[in-house]
Amino acid sequence: MPIAQEPILTISPGGASGRTVTAGGVWQVHALAQGKRMREISSKLDQLRGDASLHWDLSGIGSMDHIGAQVFWSAWGNKRPASLKLADGQDEFFKRLESTGPLELPRERRTHLGWIQTLGFGMLDFFAHLRGFVRLIGQVTLDLGRFARHPIRGPWREISANIFHAGFQALAITALVGFLIGVVLSYLSAQQLRTFGGDIYLVNLLGMSVIRELGPLLAAILVAGRSGSSITAQLGVMRVTEELDAMLVMGISHGFRLILPKVVALAISMPLLVIWTDCAALIGGMVSAKIELNLSARYFIQKLPDAVPLANYLIGLGKGAVFGVLIALVSCHFGLRIKPNTESLGRGTTTSVVTAITVVILADAVSAIVFNGVGY
Repeated sequence: MPIAQEPILTISPGGASGRTVTAGGVWQVHALAQGKRMREISSKLDQLRGDASLHWDLSGIGSMDHIGAQVFWSAWGNKRPASLKLADGQDEFFKRLESTGPLELPRERRTHLGWIQTLGFGMLDFFAHLRGFVRLIGQVTLDLGRFARHPIRGPWREISANIFHAGFQALAITALVGFLIGVVLSYLSAQQLRTFGGDIYLVNLLGMSVIRELGPLLAAILVAGRSGSSITAQLGVMRVTEELDAMLVMGISHGFRLILPKVVALAISMPLLVIWTDCAALIGGMVSAKIELNLSARYFIQKLPDAVPLANYLIGLGKGAVFGVLIALVSCHFGLRIKPNTESLGRGTTTSVVTAITVVILADAVSAIVFNGVGY
């Protein structure tokens, strides 16, 4: 008689001694995983769980593996029933399950001073990052001096390539975000100024906020998310593929050929992106002012130089250069600390972007305090 190719479980009514559960077919993982068979069998076994008067007959099973044996073992409550009939070779599966016993995990030792330990490890990690960052700044300073002494041998191609990737390719996104921020800021400010009859001061409000604060900050955040993550991922992939080790073997300095070009490129491209973002935001504000307050573009352009002193333009450009250097240093720092595995690459890239944006906002807050009395 051919053996059924699927697990079969039948329950026959018994006499005074109790019912009999007969199993047949194939009780292996490939047969149990077909369709809804496992769900049907589990529902039947759940109905039989806890009934000690049952007689189990597994002698009709054609083939069984450890998965099939585990299904019966779980239904029996991790112990053999009183009445059990097995075929040849099946007893070995259940002996192994009996020998394993219950899984006991060691109790986790709890301490009331765990938060102190967490704080301590966090502080050690912070100072390790701070030390590495200071060393990176020193290395970049030395490489910059070498570059100044021998400019002909400098990494000009690397610098131009990074300017193209970090500056030119970011023009579209910075212009779009700057234009929309200018529209929103102008529209909301116009509603408040109209209430007090100060429509003409929209140029002052928009010019100061965009040129001094929002323009550099928006450009820096976008570059940190776009180019900063790219720099970290690039260095991380070079670590994973052992290209950094190959460069050291060849006598090529990481700092001079990888880090310095990125720092110089962002220091050059960020002020230009700040100007580009300022222009886009002011154009957006100009369009919104025309629609909302009927202020002409000619009036807006004529009023802007008088409303915003020259010092604010210089502060904005200086912020752009400082933000660019900070983004490049933070991105390179985390890129060089990535370990040669993909998990560290993803975690390091995420941490790099978050840290770069945080450092940019912190630097912006410090500059606001330092230049509090300048440009008014």
